[in-house]
Amino acid sequence: MEHDLSPTRFPSWPATAPDLIEVAAGRAPADTVIRGGIWVNVHTREALPDQDIAIRHGRIACVVPDASYCTGPETEIIEAHGRYMIPGLCDGHMHIESGMLTPAEFAAAVIPHGTTTMFTDPHEIANVLGLEGVRLMHDEALMQPVNIWTQMPSCAPSAPGMETTGYEISAEDVADAMTWPGIIGLGEMMNFPGVAAGDGQMLAEIAATQDAGKTVGGHYASPDLGPNFAAYVAGGPADDHEGTCEADAIARMRQGMRSMIRLGSAWYDVETQITAITEKGLDPRNMILCTDDCHSGTLVNDGHMNRVVRHAIACGCDPLIALQMATINTATHFGLEREIGSLTPGRRADVILTSDLKTLPIEHVIARGKIVAQDGKLIADCPHLDWPEAARKTVNMGAAKTAADFEIHAPDGRNSVTANVIGVVENQAPTKALKRDLPVSDGKVETHGDTCQIALVERHRATGGVTNAFVAGFNYSGKMAMASTVAHDSHHMIVVGTDREQMALAANRLAEVGGGITIFRDGTELALVELPIAGLMSDSPAHEVAAKADKMVQAMVDCGCTLNNAYMQHSLLALVVIPELRISDLGLVDVRSFEFIPVLETTT
Repeated sequence: MEHDLSPTRFPSWPATAPDLIEVAAGRAPADTVIRGGIWVNVHTREALPDQDIAIRHGRIACVVPDASYCTGPETEIIEAHGRYMIPGLCDGHMHIESGMLTPAEFAAAVIPHGTTTMFTDPHEIANVLGLEGVRLMHDEALMQPVNIWTQMPSCAPSAPGMETTGYEISAEDVADAMTWPGIIGLGEMMNFPGVAAGDGQMLAEIAATQDAGKTVGGHYASPDLGPNFAAYVAGGPADDHEGTCEADAIARMRQGMRSMIRLGSAWYDVETQITAITEKGLDPRNMILCTDDCHSGTLVNDGHMNRVVRHAIACGCDPLIALQMATINTATHFGLEREIGSLTPGRRADVILTSDLKTLPIEHVIARGKIVAQDGKLIADCPHLDWPEAARKTVNMGAAKTAADFEIHAPDGRNSVTANVIGVVENQAPTKALKRDLPVSDGKVETHGDTCQIALVERHRATGGVTNAFVAGFNYSGKMAMASTVAHDSHHMIVVGTDREQMALAANRLAEVGGGITIFRDGTELALVELPIAGLMSDSPAHEVAAKADKMVQAMVDCGCTLNNAYMQHSLLALVVIPELRISDLGLVDVRSFEFIPVLETTT
């Protein structure tokens, strides 16, 4: 499918160089001059007062103490009034779908927070709609007034043989996508065992990316820093965001990778890794800040990359170093240092005006030389694609579910059983492999204490399949259930509950509305977030989606949940590439060994 990308056409540096030279030399007027600010230079880590930025064709012509010599009667003047002029913020690794928004609405949500560049991996939609879904995300991304580069998803399924996805991505798909205008590289290579083992398809995808001169994204979700890690690095991934401690960050940087440290809605991995810079004194140019996953409530209420930079500073990082980690470091990593990431000649004029480098209020946002947001208000237009009907009808789970579909039967004659249980870890992506003794009633295993039931409902091919297991840590109470068609990465339907009737109600409700998130208690729906596009996203404005998401979070609390941003934990319970235990349509997966294990322990 071809789409009109004409709004994205932006002149290259070579095409504009003659006019940039004329402005810088004073022989022609600038289109815009930002006057009288403190120039934050991320190349030299300096803050230089009393500087002007002259802009022509959306690119920086010069940064000088006085740009009056290249200011004409038609030049637009933006008064900095002594504020800091910093580069627009870059998110080095993220998934737009996690915001529950389309690229257009995601851009509209984050532009007022100062994010002007995103490197996004749409592997969520790839699992549902395949290459066409990636193309839709790519095309809408290119229509935005800020820079959104797309990484071609590498792993759909994320772990072959461990799950069944709606579509599969092939090495040929990757090679094809490398020719698209907005593709910057290969998305996170989640099949780390495959790379370490020399899997042919994984190496072919990496080779196609490297042959195109583009960056291979990494995802090494294992604490093992021995031979398997060495083999993974040798395979070609250039960065990694799955580190959770200082040793992880150091290991990656020592091996020539960029350590991407993330603060998402539920991933708090900055504080534990930034000490490699703040305490060990390693070179900060090899560390990058990112978000990975932020839902709409976080974007609207807390911020985006500005939130991450503030957090890094609060963790003891020098503000100028933190800004490097969210600008020039990211640009350099993706081979775009001459295009974005700093306020220097020829670069896109992506500029933030802020009155304080530590608290980082985002007062003006300028992208490609145009004011796109001011004092928290979006000014620019963020164009939408006309999403096809096929992208809106993706919840195909077969016949309506009943309580019987969620029964787990115990061996005959047993009053209790020992179960393998997924243990949720607050603020981290990994889970724990737990064992819990659970009661049996009328031959069926029941939930007990903080242990709930979890079910994966197949929703791509209408097979009618339901995989049942147990999960602990949400602390739900009463008769309730929560269902979501956001279930990284296969994106079947995940249902967590204390009562099988409520689980059936929640699953059927999502089939009715075409996807999203719902919570039921005692037969009543407490919250609903409709996500009609691929069961992952809404094309409604971010504030509307965030309001429904806030209600969803409150409903989780009302049902007894005490975890921070527990929705993100819920949505990752099927991610079979992050240890220790996960659920898939094929069974309960021990990610430490990549083997299926029984839900109920057998005893003699």
